[in-house]
Amino acid sequence: MKFRRRTVLGFTIAAPFALTMTPAFAADRADVSRKVMVMWHKLILELVRHTATYVPPVAARAFAYIGITAHEALASGNPQLVSLAGQLTDLAAVPLRPDGEFDEPCVLHAALQAAVAELFANTGPTGQRAIEAMGRKMGEAARDGIDSTVVDRSVAYGQVVAEHILAWSRVDGGAVIQNMGFPIEYTPGTRPQDWVPTNLIRLQQTPLLPDWARNRPFAMPSAAAADPGPHPDYDETPGSAFHAHALDVYDTGRNLTDEQKLIARFWSDDPMLTPTPAGHWIAIVIQIAERDALPVEVISSTLAKLGVAQADAFISCWDTKFRYNLLRPVTYIKRHIDPAWEPLLITPPFPEYTSGHSTQSGAASTVLTAIFGDTFAFDDETHVDEGLPVRSYPSFAAAADEAAVSRLYGGIHYPFGNEKGLEQGRAVGAYAAALRTEA
Repeated sequence: MKFRRRTVLGFTIAAPFALTMTPAFAADRADVSRKVMVMWHKLILELVRHTATYVPPVAARAFAYIGITAHEALASGNPQLVSLAGQLTDLAAVPLRPDGEFDEPCVLHAALQAAVAELFANTGPTGQRAIEAMGRKMGEAARDGIDSTVVDRSVAYGQVVAEHILAWSRVDGGAVIQNMGFPIEYTPGTRPQDWVPTNLIRLQQTPLLPDWARNRPFAMPSAAAADPGPHPDYDETPGSAFHAHALDVYDTGRNLTDEQKLIARFWSDDPMLTPTPAGHWIAIVIQIAERDALPVEVISSTLAKLGVAQADAFISCWDTKFRYNLLRPVTYIKRHIDPAWEPLLITPPFPEYTSGHSTQSGAASTVLTAIFGDTFAFDDETHVDEGLPVRSYPSFAAAADEAAVSRLYGGIHYPFGNEKGLEQGRAVGAYAAALRTEA
């Protein structure tokens, strides 16, 4: 039976669980842990799309903390895994397990349930009911056949792990999102190349999360550690390098093929409609985990590193965006090439350079290539429920390249914003890929 997105939020989730709650499944504790990990992440992907403040940087942050929570819960009882304490900025070791027997699925489930409850505390009533339903059903699956004393001890410890990670998360600078992420007061730039709002929505007359780069990084040493350097010199003169880049966006947008339009929409990953760019890559990992029946230790290590890479990628990208504060192609083209031109996609409300999609895709592909190899092929069905076909890729790098160029096809980034974003993301991803998660 295929797990369907709308089934999760509609609370008719008994059918998927009915497949797991058999005697054979209950006896295989490692498989129970794997199911706990996968099912919680499937719900998290839906919560992201249904929680108003979960714009891309915020979503990436949540995925990082959830991935770290799951990994630390498992590492606390598995000598084959290595804690991320001491490797991530300011993360101290989780409290040691007290004496007694523990059940790993119960520890993992309790940790994930507690983390999701806080990180998505502001989701709506439907999301809250979905969290409660998932907690109840996964709790039943995790404790099936396990002594109640062991269950209670395991659940209590899982909650300790979650609280340890959550306490660390509360002081990173990104825990509270006010006014949907748009500052009440903002002083715009005055240079001709400075970003200006690109639509008439009142809330979006200031840029999204201009202080996000002040958040504490996870694995990279500072927000500016992977900065790609300046963009081409701004110039309004026809024939100049900058004008040529804008003309490339203009000409591409006027001559899009059906395939290019499909690529633009496939990687658009808009907030409140999709699980965001970060969630897209998380969904890819979940699909691979199910296809290949990956062990839970591999899933947790992968999701922890991927989450860290994507969260750091948005911190790095936002540092670059607001340092250079470059106007979007639609603004330049309307001013200097064609006042009537419109891009295929809606331009996001923040500066252009560098491309966030490109940066986080470069980071994600770097981590996943380090784990699975540079010729790992996969299918991506993330947007099947939105009517978009499955796309196939020969490698993670190929998918990242397509994600980057999709922003050119969408008309919302200059070519250099995409190319430098990929470069920036790969540098960020290298820090996450270097994390040690296995003994």
